[in-house]
Amino acid sequence: MICSDILPTLSRNSREEEAAENEPNWRDRALYPILGGITILLIVYLTFDEPSFSFSFPVLWLPEMGFVGTNSTRFVVDEDGGGGGGAARAQSAVYVNGWNSYWLMEESVWGGQSKARVAEMMRRGAGMGMTVCRTWAFSDGDGPNALQRSPGVFDERVFRGLDYVIVEARRNRVRVILSLVNNLNAFGGKAQYIRWAQEAGENVSSSADSFFSHPTIKEYYKAYIKAVVTRKNSMTGVRYFDEPAIFAWELMNEPRGESGSSAPLLQSWITEMAAYIKSLDQRHLVTIGVEGFYGLQTQEKSAVNPGEWASSLGTDFLNNSAIHNIDFASVHVYPDSWIPEASLDEKVKYLSQWVDSHIHDGDDILKKPVLFTEVGSSLHQNQQGSYQRDIFLKTVYDKIYESSKKRQAGAGALIWQLLVDDMQGYVDQFSFVAWNHLSTYKLIIEQSCRLRRTFVKEETNRKYHHNDPCSSIGS
Repeated sequence: MICSDILPTLSRNSREEEAAENEPNWRDRALYPILGGITILLIVYLTFDEPSFSFSFPVLWLPEMGFVGTNSTRFVVDEDGGGGGGAARAQSAVYVNGWNSYWLMEESVWGGQSKARVAEMMRRGAGMGMTVCRTWAFSDGDGPNALQRSPGVFDERVFRGLDYVIVEARRNRVRVILSLVNNLNAFGGKAQYIRWAQEAGENVSSSADSFFSHPTIKEYYKAYIKAVVTRKNSMTGVRYFDEPAIFAWELMNEPRGESGSSAPLLQSWITEMAAYIKSLDQRHLVTIGVEGFYGLQTQEKSAVNPGEWASSLGTDFLNNSAIHNIDFASVHVYPDSWIPEASLDEKVKYLSQWVDSHIHDGDDILKKPVLFTEVGSSLHQNQQGSYQRDIFLKTVYDKIYESSKKRQAGAGALIWQLLVDDMQGYVDQFSFVAWNHLSTYKLIIEQSCRLRRTFVKEETNRKYHHNDPCSSIGS
């Protein structure tokens, strides 16, 4: 009786144990579909790597980054104080070593090797210790890679290219300055907006100043700003206004008026557009994009300009940069272009005076950081090639380094412009592949690391990554 009761029980338990052994556990049941889904996405991504295909592989992880702000004449990064619930946020001072690569969005459109160039540029830039890249977030008109084909009409394929640029920047802990329109005709610029208004039947003068004054054109530009600033990244789902890998918005690349009398128009336009961006985005900095020329309103500074022509462009470094919603001042540096007949010694002397004047203005008048957003030297206008470029670059770098040690307004410099190999279509007289010019390459890394070293005591909790050439600092 006892045996007959036990045997069925043992048999039933044995069958249950065998079934349990053969049945995947809950982890397996959850894991297999996930792995299968990832595999399918990879196959689709690799199979349809064409510009016309709109699929974006989802980003599973990106490093945490803080937003950049300003504290008087310095850039600072707000770091989460930890603990949540409104815990205090620590601020780390930031002095910038960076570069320009205007071509990133356009190259990101094509996929394949073109996208690989963008990823390589970000990786190489970070590998030189650089932390900020300035690039175009505009392409207006009917070109094959135009982002804005007509007012308020966008090519999603190109927008996804910009999404990719931002993702690759953040992946490499680089922040981008995004310029929103060109003063020049390349990539559409002011002239394209004027043509659009004329084609719409508006009574618009062909004067380039119409861009700054005509109500319809200003509405076109505001609509563009809104589309970009509020864009949701197709790869991350993060709105641009919530993206810490964006360093700042730049209103225009090198704005200029037709003459000195254009100054009131340009001043009003800067004021209006900076306020509009701030109404959409309070987390990011805004700069103008001016070259740093002193205007007719500040005649006492005219001797610092490279020539009389510089004061008749409608811009004024001090008045423009003093506008409330402009968070930091921008300055460009091109001795070869501005004073081409001068000797090397004369150019270096001029360069020193130019940089010193703007840093002092930031400290004494503007009370804002000053970022030298383009520093260029022509490889074609001189016989000394890299040697002259290195002298110019070291002059600027030394001024920034001294500023950083004194916690002054000279907040950084961005070299113009860097390429990767096999990019002949984007070459101008100032462009180069840094790692193919060893002396310049070493100079860039040295600047990155000595700026970092200045603040190493303030960054005792910094986590370095494998691509960081300065990772031994403080160890």
